Amino acid sequence: MGRPENTETRHERFRTAPSSRLARALEDIGAGAYAVDEQGRIVAVNTRAGHLLGRGAQDLIGQDAHDLLHRGSQGQRLPATQCGMRQAFHSGHPAHGPTDYFAHADGTLLPISWMLTPYDIGDDASGTLVVFHVLERPHPAGPHPDETAETLTDLERLALLAETTTQLTSTLDVDEALRRLVGLVLPRLADWAVIDLITERDEVWRTAVVQADGGALIHHEELQGPMPPVPETSLMPLSRALRGIASTLAGPETYRVAPDSGIAVEQRHLFDATGIRSAAIAPIRSTRDVLGALTLGRAGQPDDFTVADLTLLEDIARRAGLALDNARLYQRQRAIAETMQNHLLPQMPSVPGLQMTVRYLPAPDASQVGGDWYDAFTLSDGATALAIGDVVGHDLEAAAGMAQLRNMLRAYAWSQQKPPSRIVDRLDEAIMPITDVAMATLIFARLTRTGDGRWELSWTNAGHPRRCSSPTTA
Repeated sequence: MGRPENTETRHERFRTAPSSRLARALEDIGAGAYAVDEQGRIVAVNTRAGHLLGRGAQDLIGQDAHDLLHRGSQGQRLPATQCGMRQAFHSGHPAHGPTDYFAHADGTLLPISWMLTPYDIGDDASGTLVVFHVLERPHPAGPHPDETAETLTDLERLALLAETTTQLTSTLDVDEALRRLVGLVLPRLADWAVIDLITERDEVWRTAVVQADGGALIHHEELQGPMPPVPETSLMPLSRALRGIASTLAGPETYRVAPDSGIAVEQRHLFDATGIRSAAIAPIRSTRDVLGALTLGRAGQPDDFTVADLTLLEDIARRAGLALDNARLYQRQRAIAETMQNHLLPQMPSVPGLQMTVRYLPAPDASQVGGDWYDAFTLSDGATALAIGDVVGHDLEAAAGMAQLRNMLRAYAWSQQKPPSRIVDRLDEAIMPITDVAMATLIFARLTRTGDGRWELSWTNAGHPRRCSSPTTA
């Protein structure tokens, strides 16, 4: 039984345990921002919020945000039942407030506007993101639609960008990253999303055409597939985006002129099939290259896209580009490692009177490359050697270490006609000075045929607390 956790211990845990990914995501927000867990305790905060509140991160993380910050217009502490921000937090839905008050560290009041939204804080935990601006002066009582709308638009934009960074950088799977990207922009920004990606062969593939219909996202696979080459001289919006030149607005009339390329023909078909009347198109770039283009379309939503919307779309597409580039690099490296490992694993030798079958299954999820191996080979005296082993790790380094260890075992077993335990002893002595392998487990066996036609198996296991060697006859 452990001792009861006191308040000081609990706060210390929150000071030292916030997700670094979450903290980095908050730094991308150009306003004060912090995230709270389901109990309303602050788990991460950006530098801007600390500056505005006059408090360091160590003074904020682990604290109840309502108790520490929320105040009335006269500086009084607010009961939770009278705090609109606290009630919005408990509702679990996005909300905003044009004027409220936070307590500064020096005791003064900060008039603020705020927006909060449910947010993934990592480790399969849900929380809430709070983004706030300090107002130059409190808003008078009564609605001011124009000013409030502008503030809310800015806050919503910042929250969306933060959520985009968090969701897209937390996966290394290309398909999952694209699914999350579509879910972020639909139906918040549009009712259609189209993603065109440039493959490693410099071919364009229409990867996703998705429609937001009520609360459902409908994938139109009949509109997906290979696209014509990107023309170098085309001035059409999608062609320019796929060359990384510029973001552009477009509509059905854009593609009703004489088409200058096959892509223009496909775009005309897209507008006709979807009913999109206003579209915004932006390049998806990484730090090294153009990866594709993101198109948002509005068919049922009342407002058309404007030039002001392109800045937000470009920010989203840039974050998507970085995430997709990382995912592609990861999948490419994993494929190379898997190919190498498959080539390292041997074919079974042909031994008269003996049938051998092998089945190799990589571990699930991301651990598809590593140090697991099997081996079977004929020894110099005609016996058959069998081995199953595992070098610690699930990466390319472990696979390389496995190859070193397997080749050393083969050499010792071929050159020394000794019991398996002696062979493994010699291998154990050589591992540290010759290889980079830190730890491994191994079962090594020697299979021979006796004079009466029976088979004798001598084996040893190593890498666990007990090693044994015994002959088995069958």
